[in-house]
Amino acid sequence: MTTIHAYAATKPGGPFELFDYDAGDVGPDDVEIQVESCGICHSDLSMLDNDWQITQFPFVGGHEVIGRVVALGSHTLGLAEGDLVGLGWTSRSCMHCDECLSGAQNLCRDARGTITHQHGGFADRVRCHWGWANKIPEGVDAASAGPLLCGGVTVFSPLLQHNLSPTARVGVVGIGGLGHMALQFCDAWGCDVTAISRGRSKEEEARKLGADHFVATEEDPKLQSQAGKFDLILNTTNAALPWDAYIAALAPGGVLHTVGAAAKVEASVSPMIMGQKSFSASPTGSIVTTRSMLDFAARHKIAPMTEVYSMSDINEAFEKLRNGSPRYRLVLTA
Repeated sequence: MTTIHAYAATKPGGPFELFDYDAGDVGPDDVEIQVESCGICHSDLSMLDNDWQITQFPFVGGHEVIGRVVALGSHTLGLAEGDLVGLGWTSRSCMHCDECLSGAQNLCRDARGTITHQHGGFADRVRCHWGWANKIPEGVDAASAGPLLCGGVTVFSPLLQHNLSPTARVGVVGIGGLGHMALQFCDAWGCDVTAISRGRSKEEEARKLGADHFVATEEDPKLQSQAGKFDLILNTTNAALPWDAYIAALAPGGVLHTVGAAAKVEASVSPMIMGQKSFSASPTGSIVTTRSMLDFAARHKIAPMTEVYSMSDINEAFEKLRNGSPRYRLVLTA
């Protein structure tokens, strides 16, 4: 049995306080990870505030974990104590349904979230099914890798999902926690990349991250200058966009794909029919997609831009996320 030392909130929007809990015995398929660092995602803030009405208190967040394997169940495969691994949004799935057996474990109907069905990584240790503990390859900076396990795979997955060509023209909407990683992935993929943001304050940074072009929507709100251009537009925001304008910016056969949780989408169907255009969306990514993303990040030296806080300064970090402007991801270190 393991006593895990964590930081938990006891009410919606409340502060994180020291919290110990008994995790019980390590299950036969479980891995116990000693946390070295853990990113803070906006989903952690949504869960803290109980925005989705599913949070159970006391709430221990944290689903962008980097750490070392310290205990293994009797049925685990492919891992050894001391391995450096990462754990993202999903902590376990059934491993026997059609989705799991086809390699889409993140779509498993019985998938369990690292912070929705158990206590997460704002702690000294966290557990998961062995399949969801992904080894961190050499070449990935462990100190900043946590956000790759959630935001990184979220923006990488559509490139595989749509069999994106390296000659494709891609627009990335929103240059923030997700978008700044999307620019790097699309640039390394070989694409012609356009960053799309409200104003020009992030233009210089976006170009350094891989954008070949930059569009400020306050200057061109209907994207008239981009009509018929993009093979893929990747929306990373939760804003209510002028969807018809973005569909008009797609080339024939193009896809408008959102990973940002826009509350409502209203769009005209006829332009999609006539141009054989489509709208799609996706959550995080499967186990294999996560491994591919980590290998790709290592090969192309892709890393999130992070601000680092000590785990003991968790409340200060959340205040920065709630009311500040982090550049672009926050990471807590043990």
